[in-house]
Amino acid sequence: DGGEPAPELSWYVLKVQSSREDRIAEALQRRGKIEGLERYFGETAEGKPRIVVPKEKITEIRNNKKRIVERKTFPGYIMVQMELNEKTWFVIRETPGVGDFVGAHGTPSPMPEADVDRMLSQEEEKATAEAPKVRIDVERGDRVKIKDGPFENFEGTVEEVIEGRGLVKVMLIIFNRPTPVDLEYWQLERL
Repeated sequence: DGGEPAPELSWYVLKVQSSREDRIAEALQRRGKIEGLERYFGETAEGKPRIVVPKEKITEIRNNKKRIVERKTFPGYIMVQMELNEKTWFVIRETPGVGDFVGAHGTPSPMPEADVDRMLSQEEEKATAEAPKVRIDVERGDRVKIKDGPFENFEGTVEEVIEGRGLVKVMLIIFNRPTPVDLEYWQLERL
């Protein structure tokens, strides 16, 4: 391409209309393509422009059903990896729903690598076999009934919730003696 220097890509954060993040990210992607500016946008392994709506996956239990929901980690913001030049700046400014770059005095400032990693690590986690974050809806001191496993139908009191592992330590009275038992969060329900 006439020996143009390689684009200098940095991550920028854009403030956009809340609840339209995905649509705006798609529109930006489309416009960049139409204007033939792909080379100024970073790419994922799949060759998609790096225009990211940061999300995390959370496991929710509703009516004993386990489902994984995606939640936006930074509602109202999208992240774009690109070289900022007049053309890309124009594409972004002209996309409906885009407010402003996040930066000092309206000047877009690239995000420090560490912040990018932190905002994106939630994205990356889902690519690994990491168990999604679990939302356990019992807490210490709750009375619970066990609905699965060897202690089915026992009742006890929650001693501790081990969020990261999805475990709940429950104090059961077994043979008239309080006995702590580690249970998977889905094996019990609140009374």
